[in-house]
Amino acid sequence: MRRIIFPRRYVIVFLTFICTSVCYIERVGFSIAYTAAADAAGVNQAIKGTILSTFYYGYACSQVPGGWAAQKIGGRRVLLLSFVLWSLTCAVVPLDPNRVLLLVLARLLIGVAQGFIFPSIHTVLAQWVPPHERSRSVSLTTSGMYLGAAAGMLVIPSLVKFKGPQFVFTTEAALGGLWTLLWFKYASDPPRSDRPKATAAGFGESLLPIKKMENGGSTIHSAKIPWKRIFLSMPVWAIVINNFTFHYALYVLMNWLPTYFEQGLQLSLQDMGSSKMVPYLNMFVFSNIGGVVADQLITKKIFSVTVTRKLLNTFGFIVASLALIALPLFRSSDGAVFCSSVALGFLALGRAGFAINHMDIAPRYAGILMGVSNTAGTLAGIVGVGLTGQLLEASKATHSDLTSAESWRPVFFIPGYLCIFSSLVFLIFSTGERIFD
Repeated sequence: MRRIIFPRRYVIVFLTFICTSVCYIERVGFSIAYTAAADAAGVNQAIKGTILSTFYYGYACSQVPGGWAAQKIGGRRVLLLSFVLWSLTCAVVPLDPNRVLLLVLARLLIGVAQGFIFPSIHTVLAQWVPPHERSRSVSLTTSGMYLGAAAGMLVIPSLVKFKGPQFVFTTEAALGGLWTLLWFKYASDPPRSDRPKATAAGFGESLLPIKKMENGGSTIHSAKIPWKRIFLSMPVWAIVINNFTFHYALYVLMNWLPTYFEQGLQLSLQDMGSSKMVPYLNMFVFSNIGGVVADQLITKKIFSVTVTRKLLNTFGFIVASLALIALPLFRSSDGAVFCSSVALGFLALGRAGFAINHMDIAPRYAGILMGVSNTAGTLAGIVGVGLTGQLLEASKATHSDLTSAESWRPVFFIPGYLCIFSSLVFLIFSTGERIFD
């Protein structure tokens, strides 16, 4: 029987897809397990918001350093080290809502470790994946986040019910350890850029400039990162603003949908069955649709890269904004699942616009730009998740509980209006042309 051998870049893309899936199983898992433990202990919404948002403080601190480290020592190594760190933390920390300081320190450390992951992934993919495959490769990799979130929403409530919140931490640590072993065994650095065959294939592009030697050879020397040009570039700011909005909506829904279902709609997550995973499964599907559509529009020359990015970003964000604004008006599980599914699905479609744009405008500095824009996305988690807790606590004081639609309108209206604003910014200022050499 003939053995099928996949190109190495396909193996790399598949492993990064599994990587993001595991990361989001961890994030969704913590929000569900901690919410169950905190509610049982009588923790108020403001403190819950603080604990849930602590992760993003650590995550924000390590985004730009993660891009720098990936460029200097290699995305493959940084990715490996980050997984080892957060997996060990999950393995040793007890999930006790009364030990607030310990949980804060643990979430900060896990946030720092996971902050290195996406800049490292973008560095690895920019090296390995040819331009005509980038949309679908990045979309597949990032769609792992949503498949992981869907799997977490489906399985973790049952784990909490039958095994307890702490078992969730142990399971997440085991998954992280397993991925670490796979990455260590199967991942490798890309072909060197001074190999003509690799360069002609469109991958193996060095993220560092090549210095020609007098004897005809070449050597790689450290790149001087154009920080000033990056921070003064309007196309970069268009990416940054859309990354902020995307993650504001995603993190608010990811961290507070369990509370919305259980306290806003008086539903039990265990009793909702598979419907609770539909919003994230929708993200997985639409993320890959966006990547394939974008590659087809570009490779068949139907639209330019610039028009393709703007079209998908605008369409995705506008539809998502309408769904978010409509979400608190529905008072049934079917209506809430439908609106959150449309919102998250079309936000994922929009990623084929702003998220892949890093590699369009600056493939050499893709990890750095991802670090910068993901810092903004992480700040959205800090602001959005924490602010939501404050809004709900204030609303609870006014309405005595969280069952009224009025309690939840500010929660979903804010990301809805942000989507409209961000789509206009991207439509006006973004470009698909390479602007950083």
